[in-house]
Amino acid sequence: MNLPRPSRGGALRAALVALLLALVLRPDWFAPVLAPLAPAGGPVIYERVSLLSLSLSHLGLVVLAAGAATLVAVALAVLVTRPSGAPFRPLSRTITNLGQTFPPVAVLALAVPALGFGAGPTLVALFLYGLLPIFENAVTGLTTLPPATIEAARGIGLNRWQRLLRVELPLALPVMLTGIRLSVVIALGTATIGSTVAARTLGEVIIAGLLTNNTAYVVQGGLIVGLFAVLIHDGLVQLEQRLARRMGRVGR
Repeated sequence: MNLPRPSRGGALRAALVALLLALVLRPDWFAPVLAPLAPAGGPVIYERVSLLSLSLSHLGLVVLAAGAATLVAVALAVLVTRPSGAPFRPLSRTITNLGQTFPPVAVLALAVPALGFGAGPTLVALFLYGLLPIFENAVTGLTTLPPATIEAARGIGLNRWQRLLRVELPLALPVMLTGIRLSVVIALGTATIGSTVAARTLGEVIIAGLLTNNTAYVVQGGLIVGLFAVLIHDGLVQLEQRLARRMGRVGR
């Protein structure tokens, strides 16, 4: 029996997953490769804190911030795409833009006096940074639905809430996911600066490398963050394409 051959994309994806797991779980395997980048006689592998623990904490902050940003941005998008909420669309766009106009470092500096050091200021910065792409994509998804489909939903007697929950949001979901994907990828990189205010993120490895002139640390932390961003981006793209195909079948 002939087994299906894995695609090049699948093989590359599996290789990147294996590399990420090895970097997080067995960083000592990479000591010979990173040793030329470490200072003479200095440590090569970051061992002050488990990389698995830092990775889980880093991902946890990103998931919490992206989840909160999604709830707020989608709720705002639903509000301003209703006839009664349309006048608030410019104001909502201005509010969601504010998060992008403030540098994350400035947000951290402003949030620390109120929230103290740790994860709180980082969550605020990631939340504000994630609002705009989700809001804009949700508005686009909800305002570009096929009119015939909405009319058909009205025709079969669905009320406003039923049309929103059963027709509009499911059809707009692939476009919304594009905004969520952008927000998550931005948050994965931005979360590294959270370590400047004592949040437990992979930025701790990079900052330790910068402070001790240890490029091996910087490369180690940067590679792990980069691989997380690439793999999560790829996973969400696959999900968007699958949902889009599914919505296409429903529409036919």
